[in-house]
Amino acid sequence: MKPTLILVGADKGGVGKTTTSRALLDYFSRKNVLARAFDTENPRGTLKRFYPGITEIIDLESVADQMKVLDTMGSAAQKVTVVDLKAGALSNALDVFDRIGILDAARAGQFQLGLMHVIGSSIASLDEMGEVAKYTKGISYIVARNFINETNFFEWDEKTFKKYFAGLSDAREIEIPKLNEMAYEAVDLAGVTFSDFIANKLPNGADANFSFVLRGYVRKWRSDLDAQLDRLDLIKSILDAGRTNESAEKTAAQ
Repeated sequence: MKPTLILVGADKGGVGKTTTSRALLDYFSRKNVLARAFDTENPRGTLKRFYPGITEIIDLESVADQMKVLDTMGSAAQKVTVVDLKAGALSNALDVFDRIGILDAARAGQFQLGLMHVIGSSIASLDEMGEVAKYTKGISYIVARNFINETNFFEWDEKTFKKYFAGLSDAREIEIPKLNEMAYEAVDLAGVTFSDFIANKLPNGADANFSFVLRGYVRKWRSDLDAQLDRLDLIKSILDAGRTNESAEKTAAQ
């Protein structure tokens, strides 16, 4: 399986980057895809709170930490690496990766690179798409409209479309559906993964006492988000590679 690096970020804060990273890790876990994560909210990261076993907090501006992520993608047991970029770090991270040849290496097929750009409903958030367009050619660029923290988005008229989507013909768009506020807060307070909340389990595997109603809201939200992720070419390639590896391992064991 070819190593895959997925960057989750935005230059605007409060749009739900970490929630998106959590959802991705939850998705991969349920699909039996080994993944690791790096949380750039140094020194205390939110992502690590929910996935302490597979998440490491790093400073992406540190060369040593850049090496920790990028130089280990091929040798790590987990072939999928998710990097949760802190607010305001997206453009800088892409600029650094461009200057040291990471983007060119991905375009050359040495590994898969996906950018999941989480946007809110403000013009400032939309402006980011034009700013990062120069980096996205030849990589999997996904615009994720996150409804968790926003109740509505602009209705895209023709002028808005031409202004903000010009040059992004290869971009894919997904919607992260709205999750009931009480349900979202319950998962957050419990400090568990979305799947553990649905299964009524604590982080240590013990039975919990989460609300049946709120678990139902999270289950429906997860199902709707799965449908969005399932149609992405990047996700399909990861799952297909995983199935190929499993088949090869079974054949070798026989």
